[in-house]
Amino acid sequence: MTALENEETGVTENASTGGAETSSAEVRAEQTPVSRAEFETLQAEYDQLKKERDQLVDRLARLQAEFENARKRAEKEKADFRDYATGSVVEQFLPVLDNFELALKSTGSLEQLRAGVELIVKQMEEILRGLQVQPVATVGEEFDPRHHEAMGSVEREDLPDQHVAEEVRRGYRLREKLLRPALVRVVSNPKQTNE
Repeated sequence: MTALENEETGVTENASTGGAETSSAEVRAEQTPVSRAEFETLQAEYDQLKKERDQLVDRLARLQAEFENARKRAEKEKADFRDYATGSVVEQFLPVLDNFELALKSTGSLEQLRAGVELIVKQMEEILRGLQVQPVATVGEEFDPRHHEAMGSVEREDLPDQHVAEEVRRGYRLREKLLRPALVRVVSNPKQTNE
């Protein structure tokens, strides 16, 4: 029997056993005879579908590689931007650090040292304003738990109840975003609470 006859009858030689085996697909093929022309047409369709599948698998692999490269590139750009932004902010504070070091090396009087530190604080405040960082309003303002953190209360009659009496630590916000709340003491006005 030739290879073509084996293929058409569905019988295959098993090399290990030397016998003939038939699969269920081959049995079905025997039950529905296919002409040589139909077989070649089906084989051509199969080859075309296999080729299209291989192209799609290859295209998918390329798209996955492109996506992974784009993700890595975006992460690198994000890290580079973060480094650039941090670097530009740090660069603005380096003169402030230089001035603090000069103040520490100073041998002037206490008043001169105090005046120097006040100038450094003004320099820092200018840099913060340039970065659009603003202090949170505190003393005399109504207590707002979104911007203030209460450290305790103070009895006072000169300010309205539930207003900020004193600032313990300044709070800051960047535009509308709160960076840290202001630590404050809140007024407890006995005249207003008794009414």
